[in-house]
Amino acid sequence: MLTATLATTRDELLQIHRLNQENHRDHLSPEEKDKEGFVSWLYPVELLQQLQDLAAQVIVKDDDRVVGYALVALREAAPFHPDLKTMFTHLDSVRYNDRYLADQSFYVMGQVCIDKDYRGKGVFAQLYRHHREAYSSSFDLLVTEISVNNIRSQRAHEKCGFQTIYTYTDAMDKWNVVVWDWGT
Repeated sequence: MLTATLATTRDELLQIHRLNQENHRDHLSPEEKDKEGFVSWLYPVELLQQLQDLAAQVIVKDDDRVVGYALVALREAAPFHPDLKTMFTHLDSVRYNDRYLADQSFYVMGQVCIDKDYRGKGVFAQLYRHHREAYSSSFDLLVTEISVNNIRSQRAHEKCGFQTIYTYTDAMDKWNVVVWDWGT
C-alpha cells in the first residue's frame, strides 16, 4: 500500500539518496531523460540529513520501501551547499503577484523523484498533497525550478497546480521557476 508521510529515519534518507543517484541526468540515456524525466542535482546523504534537521522530507512508501520523494529546502538550508545558496539568492529577486519572493512566505521543493516502477500510479500527486498537508499552515507558496528540457516534470507540476513565473539560464541549464500558491 502506498503511503505519503514525512521521513523520520536515516534508512529513509539513504533510500532517497539511492533514488537520487539512479535518476540523475548523468546516469540516464537521452531517450530515458526524454521519456521518463530526470533529476539535475546530486544530494549527498550529509546534505539530506542537514535538510531533514530543518524540516522533515516528504516521501511515499510502499511498506518499508521509499518509492518517491519531494525534498523540503527551507531558506535556512542555503548555507549548506553553494547551489542552494545561489538558488535562494536568485529566487529572492523573482517577482510573483507584484512582490519579490523574498518578501513572501515560501520554501523550495528541492527535488522530486519517483521510482521507475511506481510512475503513473499517483505517487507524484500524493507527494504534493502531503507537502500541502504538512506545510501549508506555515507557508503560502511552494517554489521549485524545473529544467526546460524536463517536459514530463513540467507537465506534472502544472497538473498539480504550479504555474511558471520566470525562466532563466545559468551555467547548468535553462530553468522554469514554478510556484504553487496555497493562498488561492
